[in-house]
Amino acid sequence: MSTLEMTQKLEERINEWRAYLDQHRAIQSVDAEELEDHLRSQVKTLGEVGLDDDEAFFVAVKRLGDLDSLSKEFAREYSERLWKQLVVSPGGDEAASDAKRNAIVAVGLAIAAGISIKVPELFGYNLEEPDDSLNFYIRNFSFFVLPFLAGYFAWKRGLGKVNRMWLAVPFVIAALVMNLLPAGGEGHTVMLAAIHIPIALWLTVGFAYTNGHWRNHDQRMNYVRFSGECFIYYTLIALGGGVLVMSMMFIFNSIGLNAEEFAESWVLPCGVVGAVLISSWLVEAKQSIIENLAPVLTRLFTPLFTVLLLAFLGTIILTGSSINIEREALIGFDLLLVLVLGLLLYSISVRDPHTPPGVFDVLQFLLVVSALVVDMLALWAITDRISEFGFSPNKVAALGENLILLVNLGWSAVLYGRFLMKRSAFTPVERWQTSYIPVYAAWAWFVVLLFPIIFNFQ
Repeated sequence: MSTLEMTQKLEERINEWRAYLDQHRAIQSVDAEELEDHLRSQVKTLGEVGLDDDEAFFVAVKRLGDLDSLSKEFAREYSERLWKQLVVSPGGDEAASDAKRNAIVAVGLAIAAGISIKVPELFGYNLEEPDDSLNFYIRNFSFFVLPFLAGYFAWKRGLGKVNRMWLAVPFVIAALVMNLLPAGGEGHTVMLAAIHIPIALWLTVGFAYTNGHWRNHDQRMNYVRFSGECFIYYTLIALGGGVLVMSMMFIFNSIGLNAEEFAESWVLPCGVVGAVLISSWLVEAKQSIIENLAPVLTRLFTPLFTVLLLAFLGTIILTGSSINIEREALIGFDLLLVLVLGLLLYSISVRDPHTPPGVFDVLQFLLVVSALVVDMLALWAITDRISEFGFSPNKVAALGENLILLVNLGWSAVLYGRFLMKRSAFTPVERWQTSYIPVYAAWAWFVVLLFPIIFNFQ
């Protein structure tokens, strides 16, 4: 189908939607021209992340339903048609051929990633062996999956030659740094680098996902949305894979064969890396239909995490207890705050900025404020520990991460509060999150590249 034909088809879809609105709306409660501008903007944004015109149109209308009730009815009335368009016959033979090609490439890269994690065994490294082998895999785990994912998006988006070269640079630098770092002592800086390098490279993958348009706020938010969906798909695949492995061991044990070694040596490591490619492909292929899954989960877990943090703060007040910041506690608090931030980010990414404040926004505000207080308590405990025992790589890393979270959560609370009081629109809340993403990338690279030097490779 030519570009002109695709444009004409999209215009037919939009005209059909306008006709539906004109036919059923007795009173124009929302300006139709404004709605159409919003619809076209959504279609353009979705098209830039790989959806064809039909997919982008129906997803945009579905999102528009949060703002306009008739658009919601339009999407519901055409739901059967939407399903056929996106699942049964996505846009005819040409689109079906593209979908098949995407699937083949994604599965091929997943197999390649699975093979890559077994290649080091040819050189004497083994996942099941301690010391040098384990140290090698800890340092290099990201390189068995993220370059393949970046390559998939570079191919799918048609990333230009110059941008492909820029995309490769961080991976090359990261691989050199991670394999040239001396272990030294207990290897705290190496372990910190190994923890932060997946964060840095995951954000680098975002450069390929957005086709080099990383400075665009809408594209950054699309990548946040994709990351949340991908995490959910990966978790579901992991649960299914766990059932598969247990079933495999059970049925083979029933005939006197021990499949545990095969599962540990092949199925688990290959499945762990390959599933990232498969979950990413599934999000890309079905994001237009299953994008409602993640918002449901955020609405479920936001109040639960809010209650958890409020109960924790209430317990501290009632008992007068203080936070005991040991290494495990540092990791636990940081993971908890990152989860809260993830809930905040994803709920923002799927919210229509034009809808007025609601009950869920109040819950989000309470979650942000309670997380902010917990972060301040953790910072107090960390600084107290540093003043008593001095600096160490782990404590400084935790201090930096909590300070970064403090700034994000603090200003998010201010912006959310202004939005709830109707002193500001929701857009500044969204823009703040996308503007702050590079800060996390910069900190991750700082830990990877400079921490070993600052702390003398401890």
